[in-house]
Amino acid sequence: MRTIHLAGATLNQTPFDWQNNLGNIIRAIEQAKEQGVELLCFAELTITGYGCEDVFLSDWLADTAWDKLQTLLPHCHSITVAVGLPIRMDGKTFNGACLIHDGRILGISLKQHLPKDGIHYEPRWFESWKANETRVIEKNGVSIQVGDLVYEVNGIKIGFEICEDAWVSNEQRPGVNLCQRGIDIILNPSASHFAMSKSSIREELIRSSSEKFKCTYLYINQLGNEAGKIIYDGDVILAQQGTIKALNRRLTFKDFDILACRINLDDHSASSNNIESDSKEKNEELAQAVSLALFDYLRKSKAKGFVLSLSGGADSSIIATFVSEMVRRGVEELGATLFCQKLNLPVETDPQKIVGQILTCVYQGTQNSSNQTYEAAASLAKSIGATFYHWNIDTEVNSYSQKIESALQRKLTWEKDDTALQNIQARSRSPIIWMLANIKQALLLTTSNRSEGDVGYATMDGDTSGSLAPIAGISKPFVLQWLQWAERELGYNGLHQVNHLKPTAELRPADRHQTDEADLMPYARLEQIELLAIKQRKSPKEVYSILSKGTEDEVLKMHVKKFFRLWSINQWKRERLAPAFHVDELSVDPRSWCRFPILSGSFEEELNTL
Repeated sequence: MRTIHLAGATLNQTPFDWQNNLGNIIRAIEQAKEQGVELLCFAELTITGYGCEDVFLSDWLADTAWDKLQTLLPHCHSITVAVGLPIRMDGKTFNGACLIHDGRILGISLKQHLPKDGIHYEPRWFESWKANETRVIEKNGVSIQVGDLVYEVNGIKIGFEICEDAWVSNEQRPGVNLCQRGIDIILNPSASHFAMSKSSIREELIRSSSEKFKCTYLYINQLGNEAGKIIYDGDVILAQQGTIKALNRRLTFKDFDILACRINLDDHSASSNNIESDSKEKNEELAQAVSLALFDYLRKSKAKGFVLSLSGGADSSIIATFVSEMVRRGVEELGATLFCQKLNLPVETDPQKIVGQILTCVYQGTQNSSNQTYEAAASLAKSIGATFYHWNIDTEVNSYSQKIESALQRKLTWEKDDTALQNIQARSRSPIIWMLANIKQALLLTTSNRSEGDVGYATMDGDTSGSLAPIAGISKPFVLQWLQWAERELGYNGLHQVNHLKPTAELRPADRHQTDEADLMPYARLEQIELLAIKQRKSPKEVYSILSKGTEDEVLKMHVKKFFRLWSINQWKRERLAPAFHVDELSVDPRSWCRFPILSGSFEEELNTL
């Protein structure tokens, strides 16, 4: 019977942070050897990090990665290791997985299929490799075979599908070819972005692949907030002959995590199982993912904390809660000492005191602000331990307004100047909160959500001010239900008042009874239109037809028209939003998921058909 102790290692890397990246790889190799692992596979482009963007087009990145690969070889004695790096040939870059056995390079498999949808732009940086082709390259006087390879180590045949290679149609998959060549183990090093509910889809893909190709199939994903916007969940999935044998707990705060399993290649019923507990519930997934993303962003940016304009509304409240969860979960997993050390904080054992060091919240009131939102903000800040200030900005707002009135020689009125009078309140909050963030050397968090991004319901240089937008990829309905869940399931009693307020900008006088949904449309309807118009790219007429189900509905028609018009004229705002985390099946971030022209015909002809 042929047996092998097989493992995947997920690492929290940073683009061309060589010391961090090589340190994680080496420590993982040493730990795997201590566990008796015989074959260890890392994720895609592990040496450089996946998120190097246009730096992949340079010669020096690939050259440096090759030099770093040589430093790994001495650590790979008595073990077989697969590690990813970019390979430059003839002025072109290829995405490679290098297989090392007992300190010697056996070859480099090259990725055959490059993703180009959603957040993926790999064809900009990489060339795809053709099936069944191989080539020999010279590196430092050594000949190395690259391309579509099958390796044999101790009588075991090993091949690669690199990330997207597994997601293409069955006829195109390298796995089909590998199966025909009698493969025993397929390794899939990946850098597959996190999205809620995506992990279950991956598991079924890996399970069915092991069944289809009659092999052992090991999938390894990248981990953490590698480069700023994209989160990787660190999935390690091992399947054999149609059965899941090993699963890890995703989204760890650790620098690396190894999942190992003893596999009997000739009798899968004799293989061991190593399935760790891991929640797939969407609210829990989001809490863990954003907590990890904030932690990585804070430590990698070397900022000294977060500053947040806490309005008492849902959007700022969910961000404050996420920071609290970041501390709670990080301390629980790493311990208070290591958690604080990683963030360069004085060591505290009480999570609330750590939140107080990291998070500063400010309620910035005006004459239009209510006591209810102030109490909601103050109650939440106190309950999580955040540093909390409050001040009034009416003096600043009045100063700006009086200068304009003097120049125009007239009084500003709500009947004539509604938008301007709202916007100046939001913009007057920005300079002082930025000043506080600068003084504290902290990251200013902006509170825009995805639904507001759709229709531009935000003030540029006002409530959009900030260097990071943690919830710009989350719809407003999901924000609202998550807050209810967090109060109920996570024990955030400080959210009680927030959860009993109607979403409102509080920029008009109280007697005008302003609410977000009255200004826009019901958030549930907005999300329905968004999914059809943005995710499925339907025309206005198609959106209306699907939602109306053949029944004439003038209110729906008005909402569809409003969405498309506001979407079209507000692209410039989306272009200027702070970097946002990608956490859902779609995003309106034009720098990643959804590009749209700033100037366009605004669907005028299409809307006229309604």
